[in-house]
Amino acid sequence: MNIHEYQAKDILKSYGVVVPAQKLAETPEVAVNAARQLFEETKTAVFVLKAQIHAGGRGKGGGVKIAKNVEEVYQLADQIIGMQLVTPQTGPEGKKVNKIIVSEDVYYPGASEPSEIYLSVLLDRAKGCDVIMASTEGGVDIEEVAEQTPEKIIKEWVDPKVGLQAYQARKVAFALGLEGLALKNMIKFITNIYKAYRGIDASQVEINPVLKASDDAIIAVDAKINLDDNALYRHKDFIALRDESEEDPLEVEASKSGLNYVKLDGNVGCMVNGAGLAMATMDMIKLSGGEPANFLDVGGGANAQTVEAGFRIILQDPNVKAILINIFGGIVRCDRVASGVVEAYKNIGQIDIPIIVRLQGTNAEEGAKIIEESGLRVVSAILLKDAADCVKEALV
Repeated sequence: MNIHEYQAKDILKSYGVVVPAQKLAETPEVAVNAARQLFEETKTAVFVLKAQIHAGGRGKGGGVKIAKNVEEVYQLADQIIGMQLVTPQTGPEGKKVNKIIVSEDVYYPGASEPSEIYLSVLLDRAKGCDVIMASTEGGVDIEEVAEQTPEKIIKEWVDPKVGLQAYQARKVAFALGLEGLALKNMIKFITNIYKAYRGIDASQVEINPVLKASDDAIIAVDAKINLDDNALYRHKDFIALRDESEEDPLEVEASKSGLNYVKLDGNVGCMVNGAGLAMATMDMIKLSGGEPANFLDVGGGANAQTVEAGFRIILQDPNVKAILINIFGGIVRCDRVASGVVEAYKNIGQIDIPIIVRLQGTNAEEGAKIIEESGLRVVSAILLKDAADCVKEALV
């Protein structure tokens, strides 16, 4: 589950990570009041306004502005709030900005120039370890650094059974070229970031940039946290952090029905039981000349209700020209799924696109018979090749 920057910073602050003072605003008027409060609390005279959407690269699209005084805050907030912000991560359609944060400017002058650092913690699935990634090239896309200057990326693997060791935090801080007070502060910063990562069951914590200020303070200027959905039962308070307006409406609807759904850009809707089978089904669709319109896993306990919910979600995509249902009857019986397909078809009413149902496993023959005798515009298939041929014919 993705959360907003302001929410991520609040979480990190609770773990001792230094973050800029910030206020949330949904209107220009509230933004001005927030700036005045920040001035009273921090004496900052310069304010940073940042759009809150679930996408990076906001500055490139005009979603980050600097206000040199309180008077400028209203004007800039009015420009950002309500805009359709397009970034490299939103696609050409962009995302509407509903809220911003107003924060203090931490790039204050001093004896030395500030520097920006990249830092993240995530799971390295290949090694079965957490990995801390850091780079002196903060403030830019880490993908560009990895491609152009990979030697500038520092990696330190952490055994999750024993956790981050003190020497590892020191190793990363030294590798960043820090010394003195900045070194000490960075060691503490890395330690607290990892504590937060483990404590909240995150799948990723990314700070870009981490600011080494002119007084050697180490500050999380930005923050991105992805929470592990499978661990939310241990953090019920985090469920309230979900912003459904930032998610695809069909994906939100699917999650409410207990379906795993991801919208894609193709023309063949697919409904399967099991993630592995879903990936194989999507490959099969491509080999047959189509493009998958979605990833939809109804789970091992597929029934009439889940099948109907899946149908309704897929049919809301105007690009779908055919639907492929591919079910392996292990836990679930194929005849029950077939009955669910027929029932869902009747409940929904007129469906103008062909539906191919491939059933294999427990009671597959009985399921195929139910489909064939239903009199509906549903094609039954047993073999994977047969299903592929049916998809190919449907797209002609």
